[in-house]
Parts: sequence; structure tokens; C-alpha cells
Amino acid sequence: MRETANQFVSQGWDVTVVTIADASWERDFGLDHTLSERVDPRVRIVKLPLVREDLETDIRTFSEERALRPTQWAAAYRKKGMTDFPEPIYGGWRADLERVVQRIHREKSADLVLATCVPYVNMAAALHLWETHRVPYAIDFRDGWSVDVLGDGEAFTPDSPSGVWERKVLSRALSLWLVNDPIADWYRQRHPDLAARFHVVRNGYDEDSVPARTRTPDPEAGLTFGHLGVVTSPPRILQAVLDGWRTARERDPLVARSRLEIRGQIGSGAAREANAHMEMIRRAQARGEAVSFGGAAPKAEVPDIFASWDVLLLMIMGGKYMTSGKVYEYAATGLPVMSAHEVEHDASTVMTGHPLWTGAFGFDEEALATAYSAAAKLAVEATDEDRAAARAHAAQYARAAQLGPAVRRLIDRVTGAPDDPGAQAAAPGTHEVEDLSV
Repeated sequence: MRETANQFVSQGWDVTVVTIADASWERDFGLDHTLSERVDPRVRIVKLPLVREDLETDIRTFSEERALRPTQWAAAYRKKGMTDFPEPIYGGWRADLERVVQRIHREKSADLVLATCVPYVNMAAALHLWETHRVPYAIDFRDGWSVDVLGDGEAFTPDSPSGVWERKVLSRALSLWLVNDPIADWYRQRHPDLAARFHVVRNGYDEDSVPARTRTPDPEAGLTFGHLGVVTSPPRILQAVLDGWRTARERDPLVARSRLEIRGQIGSGAAREANAHMEMIRRAQARGEAVSFGGAAPKAEVPDIFASWDVLLLMIMGGKYMTSGKVYEYAATGLPVMSAHEVEHDASTVMTGHPLWTGAFGFDEEALATAYSAAAKLAVEATDEDRAAARAHAAQYARAAQLGPAVRRLIDRVTGAPDDPGAQAAAPGTHEVEDLSV
């Protein structure tokens, strides 16, 4: 959304972003302020005091019901969130979101609302302005709603409360953005009369997130394999990756001299770094398997992290409907990429044609062990030309290249005129922030 907001500003639009308060982000997945530093200073930000009560860890604030019957309390909390909108927990945010967009529209009439998901309740606010003031809207749908991107099927039926809401919101939207072709095709088949409105706008990567150059591998000292990204996949996936690593070290002298570093956030809320994934990593460390965990990584440090590694481990859950955001950065580094995901996966679509990709082999221990060795061989044998070709392959997925055309098309739909070629680039300064949580 940062790039989307910046793109609209660069086209001469006044942009207001509605989000939740910093404390709410911290309670959930954490907050990386190095990302905020790159928001165009002309963007106005409104922060709402919406929180997930189920993530509160201070037991002094718990009600008697929650303290004595936590499971029953959690079930009731989720059900309560479904009252106004069919989304557990977040559905209860609907009224607040509708009020704030109504207020913003009164202050300065909006010409367009772009709602992004998740949570899906954001769409209710966009629909509200359409129904009350006929403000056109688009949905940055990302992974969609009715498609189960992990189970490769239907998340809910068309006649369910969620299905009815989805149809209502989508049928009134100007444009609908989805992250890959399989999801877009799913929606075109589910809503054939809306097929022309579904557009693929991939996540892409920020060009300043990849290193200008990568280091030269030292096979005698061993290589550094690295995984960077949020780890929320089922524990069995990480276990397969670690088992394959152990087997590869037993068979391949080069891998035996090498290290596996994991960076990023493991888990969310109170379970961050206190979960089965961390126990697996600690057990691997205790066995002396050269596995380490370096914690979360601020966005500003990502290029240096990539530059310190020789091979990238792409560990992702899901199947044909899943892409992930990291695959684009991985592809753009010019480093060898070893895939640890299902063979039929949209990340494979992104990586196909990349000269330093091992291919995907699922989560079989033997196949993963072979992939570690293949990736190590690629790292040692890759030429400067190979690395340049890898970066060239990924250039099509630069975030500006993905979002720029999408934003311009949407502007044309709203204004009926081509965008302003004389629009000004970002100016130095600080963006306006209205924090309603204080």
C-alpha cells in the first residue's frame, strides 16, 4: 500500500490513508518504522484506535470471564465480531471504519476509495461511501476472500453470509486487483459477469530492497544459506526443511561446511518466537547442525542481509493460489534460490526462467537434501553473467513496474482522461499524521 499511495501522489492526487494505531500493529505482527520513512510526505495518515482484544497479554486487564474461561471467552469474542460483518474478530471494526471515511469525505470530497484486504471489513467502508455518496471504489483484493489459497478450494459458498457480502461489494467496484493469475481466474469463473474487472497486480519488490552486488562465495569456508520472511506456516514445513538440511550435511562436504540462517518474524501476537517453530530451531542448534535464528529484520537492513548470504531458501506454504511477497525480492538479488514449497505453486511461475533457481520439489526430505546440494553448486559455479541474467528476469516484477500501470488505469477509469505527465515527484518533508488513538 505504501507504493500504491506514493504512485497516486506522483500522479497529482491528494491521498489519505486510513490505518490502525501503531500500538495495534505492535500487538499483532510488529511494526517496521523504516518502511514509514519511505512514505511520500504529501500522504495524510489517519490512525484509528482499533485493537484486537484477543492479543492482549496483560492479565490485569482481563475480565473475570476471560480469566476463568479463556476458551469460551475467545469463542464469544470471535462470534461478536461477526455481528456486523461476516469476519471473525475484525467484523466489529465496521462501524468505526465507516464513520471515519464518512468524516474524511465531509472534510474534503473523495473522488475514489481504494480498499485493501485483509481484513475484509475494509471493503464495507468503501461500499458505505458508495451507497451514501456515490464515491467510486476499487478493491485491492490481494489473495481474494472466497478462494482458499492454502487448501486450493472454496473458502465459502456464494449463498453464505460471506458470499453474499463478497458479491455485493465486488459487483459495485470499478476494478478488482488480485496477486496472481490462478486467483484471478478463480474469480472470473465465480463471477463471469464481472470478469473484465479482475486484474492481476502482483506484489512485486522494492528495488532498494536488493543489494547492488552480492559477495563472492568461498567454498572452502562454506556457504551461508539464508531464509528471510515471516514464518507462520505449519510446523511440518519447517521440520521438513531442517530434516533436509541435516541429510544434505551428512552427504555433501560443501553443505557440511555451510550454515543456515533464518531471519524474520516467527509467529504473531503473544506466540512470536514462543512456538513450535522456535523449538525446532533450538533443537537443531543443540545438535550442532549450523542453524541459527537472527530475529526480525528491518526493511532498511534487507539489502545488507541478502548481500551477506550465498544462497536463498524460499520456504513457503500453500499451492497454486499462493505466491508470497518474498519470491520477488529473492529473484531480484541475483543469488541462487532454493525452493521449499509445493511443485504446483505460483512462486514457481515467478521463478520459471530464472537461471539460478533449483526448481521446486515439495517437502520430501530426500528431494530437499538434493536441492541444498544443487543450490550450493549453483552458488559456486554462477558467473557474473548468470547473476545479471537472474536480475534481468526479475526486473518485470519491480513494484513500481507492477503498480504504476495499475494506478494509471484506475485513474483513467475515474477521470476518463489520461494521467498528468507533469505530475511532481516526491518532495522532502514529513507527512501529516492524525492519530485518533491518543
